[in-house]
Amino acid sequence: MKIKDIPYSRFDIEVAKRSFANYTAAVKSATCPAEVLDAHKGVLDVMAKFATMSTVANIRFSLNSFDEFYQKEQEYYDEITPVFTELYNDFGKAMIASPFVEELKKTINPLVFEKYRLLALSSDPRIIEDKQKEAEIVVEYNKLMAEMNFCFDGKDMPLSVLRGYLSHSDRKVRREACVALGKGLAAHAEKLDDIYDRLVHVRDKMAKKLGYKSYVELGYLNMERLDYNREMVEKFRRSVLSDLVPVITDIKKQLARDLGIDDYMFFDDSVCFTDGEPCPVIDKDEIFRQGQLMYDEMSPETGALFAKMVEADAFDVDARKGKWGGGYCTAIEDLRQIFILANFNGTNEDIDVVTHEFGHAIAMNMAFDGDRELDIGGCETAECHSMSMEFLCWPYMDRFFGKDADKYRYKHLLSALSFIPYGVIVDEFQHIVYENPSLTPSERNKAYLDLERKYRPYLSFEGIPYLELGTRWQYQMHIYETPFYYIDYCLAQTVALGFLAASQTDFADALSRYLDLCRKGGSVPFSRLCSEAGLTSPFEEGALKKIAETVPEILRRIRK
Repeated sequence: MKIKDIPYSRFDIEVAKRSFANYTAAVKSATCPAEVLDAHKGVLDVMAKFATMSTVANIRFSLNSFDEFYQKEQEYYDEITPVFTELYNDFGKAMIASPFVEELKKTINPLVFEKYRLLALSSDPRIIEDKQKEAEIVVEYNKLMAEMNFCFDGKDMPLSVLRGYLSHSDRKVRREACVALGKGLAAHAEKLDDIYDRLVHVRDKMAKKLGYKSYVELGYLNMERLDYNREMVEKFRRSVLSDLVPVITDIKKQLARDLGIDDYMFFDDSVCFTDGEPCPVIDKDEIFRQGQLMYDEMSPETGALFAKMVEADAFDVDARKGKWGGGYCTAIEDLRQIFILANFNGTNEDIDVVTHEFGHAIAMNMAFDGDRELDIGGCETAECHSMSMEFLCWPYMDRFFGKDADKYRYKHLLSALSFIPYGVIVDEFQHIVYENPSLTPSERNKAYLDLERKYRPYLSFEGIPYLELGTRWQYQMHIYETPFYYIDYCLAQTVALGFLAASQTDFADALSRYLDLCRKGGSVPFSRLCSEAGLTSPFEEGALKKIAETVPEILRRIRK
């Protein structure tokens, strides 16, 4: 079935309330484990129906935020999702309290019960209205960014297209694009600050209602982290500062010398070469044709999935006004179908997003036959699937970049390495904001700018309208939408770099281990997943020192 032809009908929350009430009562009155398992199966079926219809509505709204029907549907799901979550929370509490819980754990993965426990700590009827308000404000931000226009080179364009010019080989063009970016955001500065103010305060209000000191505690619970905590994340950030930042700074300083740049600016950060950046040498249709050949050659499993998605028109990659920026991959559960949204802009990022999001697709497709509640795992595990696939596609890059394939590999690897300090900036910034919810917009911006100087000391925003104030974070959508998600990209990047190193020695073995990691999904916690894949967990002592040694060596080898 084509994605556009999927029939849609609004999920009825009143029916769900009755179903959950019956299943929860059945668990409480069960006289044997089999009766509990029957109720559990019924709940999973209701959850699948909810996920399917809410996902279809979200896809259609994200493709066109001007569509009034799906805007209303999105508003409906934003309103009922906290209610639905609370129904599931009540069921989870009954499961934990069941006298057959130990027997149940022989059939249901014990991690499911740990998820129930975390949900009980983060969900409560007292904050349903606050969650609804939070979702409403997030949609307001999404619409603002999707409909925002930027004037550059005499043309109006969405942010996703404008950002492509930040890797232009002409420095003057990059600077002008960055000026257009700053001016475009500045035109909406009051709105961007107001939206974030309201989000911070409603989230802080929820945390205080539940008895937490700050939203940081509630935010970690919302992320359902099963085997790492705030202290471990803080240690990881310190390791980034001590082990990676000096190495990346040296690489960037040398790169600035190679480029003949004395003042390394924000708009120089996506450029690696004096003779032009690597760009796909083929058009959109050929990208997908070569993508099919690549995934066919990689494995029968990956090739079949890619073909199925192309046949279903499950890739929407054209940038346009009203469409959400960035990219995502999502699963339509009852139909066992995957959908990918992206915004091509003619740069190497077009290939990055296809390989990245298809990595998610592989794991999601495997999860259809796995544990619905554990799904593909936490966000850190999910990003391992995507970021690792980017590197496992390296042997095929000649198909997309021709003679510039090595330039792409170099740029891709340097970008991956230097991304980690940026991701840490985003994470630490959110800790500061939510621990100090009364910060003014200018105080928030100063905190962000201080973090830029701390983790990216080689880079300057000076003289760039609006951005020089410390506002780069305002178009990092995760900061508004999903607090504390961004560190998971950093953790996953270290795993992905491990797969890259392994693939340089034995590609077939690295691919096999990767597919095995995808199949396990959320059935094992993150650190154990790393260990079983033969990789070093990012939390292990010396993990980042190892990266600081191996990645520059690979970069030198490619450059040579």
